[in-house]
This record gives sequence, structure tokens and C-alpha cells, in this order.
Amino acid sequence: MNVFARYAPFIRDYIYRSGWKMLRGVQNAAGNAIFGTDSNVLLTASTASGKTEAAFFPILTLLDEDPPHSVGALYIAPLKALINDQFGRLTELCAQADIPVTRWHGDAPQSQKRKLLCKPAGILQITPESLESLLINKHMELPSLFGDLRFVVIDELHSLLRGDRGLQTFCLIQRLCRTAGCQPRRIGLSATIGDPQAAGRFLAEGSGRGTVIPQFDGGREVWRLSMEHFFSAAPQAGEDRRDLPETLAPEPPTDTAPKAADPGIGYIFEHTRGKKCLIFTNSREECEAVCQSLRQYCEANHEPDRFLIHHGNLSASYRESAEQEMKDDDALVSVCATATLELGIDIGRLERAFQINAPFTVSGFLQRMGRTGRRGNPAEMWFVMREDHPEARALLPELIPWYLVQGIALVQLYLEERFVEPPRTGRLPYSLLYHQTMSTLAACGEMTPGELASRVLTLACFRRVSQDDYRLLLRHLLEQDHISRTEAGGLILGLAGERIVNNYKFYAVFQENIEYSVHAGPEELGTIVKPPPVGDKIAIAGRVWVVEEVDHKRREVWCTLVKGNVPAYFGDVAGDIHTRILERMHRVLCEETAYPYLMRHAAARLMDARATFRKAGMAGRPLVHLGGRMWALFPWLGSYAFLALERFLKLRCAARLGLKGLSPARPYYMQFTMQVDEQEFYRITAEEAAKEFDPLELVYPKEVPAFEKYDEYLPAELVRKGFALGVLDVEGMKQRVRDWAEGLAPAEPTG
Repeated sequence: MNVFARYAPFIRDYIYRSGWKMLRGVQNAAGNAIFGTDSNVLLTASTASGKTEAAFFPILTLLDEDPPHSVGALYIAPLKALINDQFGRLTELCAQADIPVTRWHGDAPQSQKRKLLCKPAGILQITPESLESLLINKHMELPSLFGDLRFVVIDELHSLLRGDRGLQTFCLIQRLCRTAGCQPRRIGLSATIGDPQAAGRFLAEGSGRGTVIPQFDGGREVWRLSMEHFFSAAPQAGEDRRDLPETLAPEPPTDTAPKAADPGIGYIFEHTRGKKCLIFTNSREECEAVCQSLRQYCEANHEPDRFLIHHGNLSASYRESAEQEMKDDDALVSVCATATLELGIDIGRLERAFQINAPFTVSGFLQRMGRTGRRGNPAEMWFVMREDHPEARALLPELIPWYLVQGIALVQLYLEERFVEPPRTGRLPYSLLYHQTMSTLAACGEMTPGELASRVLTLACFRRVSQDDYRLLLRHLLEQDHISRTEAGGLILGLAGERIVNNYKFYAVFQENIEYSVHAGPEELGTIVKPPPVGDKIAIAGRVWVVEEVDHKRREVWCTLVKGNVPAYFGDVAGDIHTRILERMHRVLCEETAYPYLMRHAAARLMDARATFRKAGMAGRPLVHLGGRMWALFPWLGSYAFLALERFLKLRCAARLGLKGLSPARPYYMQFTMQVDEQEFYRITAEEAAKEFDPLELVYPKEVPAFEKYDEYLPAELVRKGFALGVLDVEGMKQRVRDWAEGLAPAEPTG
């Protein structure tokens, strides 16, 4: 097919105006798949490859040729910032064809939403949470809004593959289609899909269609990658040593950090002047601390502040100001950010990304790397690994630079195997089951139990949930007044349920903390949790503020800007590290490979870690004697298998091992005392793992392990079952225990 010739005239005009000489591979492939089939389509291509245009050029052509009598394309994205970015691009693209583009999220103008409700047409851009709100609050309008919906475009699909938010998104698509009576095709977009076939199945669930995954030559990836290590104080690894391999020297500093600077932060400060950079951290707390330090270095050097901040707890004005400043090619500023700038936003001529310590996932690394390298330049990332010097009496596990080894493992897994985390399947999402039950009742009103079950249990992600489990849930919700029974025998929301559903935070299925909005005069800064007393200081928006007033009833904090440093706290975030990463970390310590991207200090620190690893005999032995009856176990398992092993040792093996005081550093190692020797440990654990036991036996007596947002509203029996059968990776744990008994090290993938 001549895809360019098949495009609508206004699309061809747009391409001419943009100065494109030819279509890219992804655009030709997408055109053939969307024009030539009636299937769902999964487009996987590198960041900045033109996936959005590749999908929308044929979609808009088809909508232009046969205009729908409702919204024709629904675009779902995980971040408001991504929607705002794509809004401008799509509006320009659609202007000539008079196809309206509407944003629908918490920060979007109400006037746009009212206009769409009056005259449904064009493209609607929305987040999963706003789609949830739409289904509840505009239920009667869904047929007119979406009755002729042709396409659902799901951007950054990889971000929805491993948690409840992704399952929620596909529940909402199914519910919308049933209510509106439409059967749209699904178009998934992502730069970081490791197993396209598995992702294609995930995309298609409940759609009644298969998924086409176009193949094309995406060109050669070119990276500029470096990784350096810093102790928080001198001396640095490798100083005054001559046995190090030759590594690339860093480019000369472009400016000077203050003499007392933290060496790692000083290194970032030195290499950001005169450049536009992103500085990624793994938490909002670290983001605030890093931005505070960098701004103080500017002040100490008597130079203008050139650092901005961007994370989910900041107000919309702060986030959008940072985004706009980054899009200005003449503004040589750097932004300290979390995952909020990890996804899809085009922030212009970005020259370099810094990553402080290792992210948790290969996917996250690739997304952050992909923020750079646009407009014809290679992607460039500088890892900065930070660590305190181990204390003189530190035990063996504390001598390993875990973040450095993890960073190398992430890079090597992708370079060697193109591994990216696959969809997380096989779960029992009872928390989401509660949420979708309440949402369905809020949207549809009174239903019989049978009608409710037929609407909810038939959603694809609940296929493992039995009718008995659902009856148990409904009985519990009746007892708690989350739902009520009418005189006619139907079910409606109860008073307690209405209070939950009517709160705007109900729309999200990810964990949220109780937050207080922070104000400085007329300016809203963002939100925090656990506000301190009046007179204490808080950190937000990259600065320090003294608290003048706290209104607990309205959950508001009023403050004034001051100087200084204080740590920030925005609540807890759970990690999700795949077993393959831990296994590759083991290989990093076993092998002698010199990785070309390691700078001098990082190479030296890795050499030291490998020497420690060899001397301790850790290569073939997961269990290491620390002295006396103290042992350290290095299982090289991902988060959920590690958690299963921890509980297995405590609940199934502790009596036979004489095990006490188990202390985990998840997911790297655990320390404990025990009465038996190493060989007895392997024998006893293998015998216990070989026995048939119910995973529920790995839940402590009377424990109700609330893991997801709405677990607190579930019957304890379902919480325990969902945790044991859907969170804990018992099979992965058992396989590792069997490997120990057979003397197998986890240097090779276990599947």
C-alpha cells in the first residue's frame, strides 16, 4: 500500500508543511495495519520515532472519510502532562479538517467539556481517572458521546501492564463500549515493550479482536551512556590506584561546585551549565533534596538559579511552568524530576539526562533515556550512583554497592537481550473488584445481585474471580453499609459507600496518602502529607518554607519562604523489581567484564565489590556466614518472590532451622541467626519447598495484608487470598530453593 497516497489531503499537507522528506518505518507499518486490517494494533518503536503521528494519520483519515456521529477516537494517557503536550500537536494536525480535539482531566477548562457534551465529535483525550469519573457522572450521556466510537488509542501502554491502574483502564474501556454500544479498535503505543506478543494479548483482552504487531526497521539505536560513582565524602573509589582499566575520562567541568558540595550533586552541577538537562530521581523526597542543593550551589557561586522541579505533588502551575520552560530551546535550564517527566512529553532540545542511583525497572531506564536523543541527536544519560562509606564494623551485605550493580544489570539486560518487564498476569485483583463494583452501582443505580455480577465479573481482568468470592464480597459490603438492599431486593450504594464514591479520590486505584495543600500567600505550591507543627519547616517546590498555620479541617498549610535544607516526605512508594534484574546483578558480580560506560570511580567501586564477592565465596553460595550464628542470604529474587521467601523461612522453616531475628533489605538480602549449618539449611528448605502447601500458609495468623488501595474495605478472607495467590511469587521462590539444593547458581535466567 502507498500509505502516503492513502492519507487524507489535509494530512499530506501537514507532512509537506512539516518539511518531511519521507515517511518513517513506523508510519508506513502503522498505515498498513490500520488501513489494511480490522484488528487492534500494537505499535512499538523507540521514543521520538513518530508513533503518535503514525497512529493518528490513518485514524484521522478514516474519520475524515466517514465522519462519526459521536466522538470518533478516544486517546487515553497516564499523565495529564502528556495529554497537554499531545493536545497542541493534535489540535494543529486536525485544524484544517475541522476535527475538534478536547482535553478531559482535572486541570482542563470546564468550557471545553461542556462544549463536547453539547456536540460530541472528534478526539477526546483523557486519563484513566477522568474516564472513571465520566462513566460514573455522565453515564446517561455515554451513548451520545461514544455511540459511534471507532478507535481507542492507549499511549505509553507499558506503564499500564503491571498494576491495578492498567486493569482499571481496560475495565473502563469494556464498560464504556457495552454502555455506548460501540466496538472500537484499540491502538496501543509504547517505546518499551519487551514481549510484544504478551502485550498484544493484554491489549486485546475483552475486545473480541486479535492484535496486529507491525514489523519494521526502526533504525539503529545510538546511545551516549556513562555511569559514575561517588561516596558522600572523600576518598573516592580508585583514588591513588594504578590497577584500574583505562576508562573514558569525563569531559572537563563547565563550572565549579562549592568546595563543601556533596560530590555526586556537585558533579551534576558541574555538567549542567549551558545545557538543557533532566535530573531524574527515584522519589519525590529525593527530588526535593537534590533541587534544594543545586539551587544552593547557584547561590553560593553568585549565579542565577537555573534549576526547576517537577513531580506529582506540585501544583499544576509549577508543573506546567517547568514544562513550558523546557520547551523553550533558548532556556538553558535543568529540571529535577520523578516519573512525571518519564513518559512521552516532547520537551524540545534536551541535551542530557542524569539518573541519580538506579531506577527499579528496565522500562523506567529506557523511558528516561528516551527523553533525550530527539531531533537527530543520540540519546544521552549519565548515571550518578551515590553511597555513604561503609562503617568500619559494617557486615558483608553493606559492602556491596547495590545501586551501582543494579544500574549495570538494567543496562546489560537490555543491551544483551532486549529484556523489558512483561505484563504482570495471574493476579486476583480484589481491590479493583471492589472499586469497579462500587463504580458500576454509582453509574447505573439499582441492580439485582445477578445483574451486578453479570456486569462486573464478565470484565476480562476478573476471569479468575469465582462467583463464591463475589458473593462473599457483596455480603461483606452489605454488612458494612457500603451497599444496601432495597425493598425490591435490588442493590444500591449504602451511606458509607456513598461517602467513598463521592470523594474525587475514588476515581484513582493507586495508593494515595492524606494530603494537605500548601500555600504561600496567593500561590499554591502543591501537596504534602503529615504536615509539621507551626514553626517547623517543610520542603516543597525545591525550596524550604516555615509553617505559619495548619488548618486540619480543610487540610491546608500556609507557609513563608526561608533558607536552609530539610527533608521532604510525600508518603510511601512500593517497588517492583523483576527477578531477571536480580539474576543479572549476580552475573555482574561474577563476571570480569569491563563495561565501557563505567567512569573511573564506578569502575574502581565495581572492582572492589567483585573482590568482596569473591572473597566471601558468594558466587555459588547464596548463604554466607557472618560470624557466630549470624548469616546473610542472597537469594537474587525479584520483589514478590523475595517476599514469598521471607515468609516461607519464617512460617515454614523457622522451627527446624532455629531461625530468629530475620531482617530483610528487600530485595537484595536478608540477615538472621540460626542453629543449623549451611548444608542443613539447603536440605531443610528444599524439603519444606517440596511439600504441598497452600500459599495462604505464608500469611501470618490474623494478618490482613492490605496491599492495594481498597483492600481495607474487603473481607479479610479475600485480602489474604489475593495477597497469597496474586502478590506472592511462590513458584519463583520454590524454584530458587530447589536450585540451591542442586547447587545451581542463578547466573543464568530461570524463566
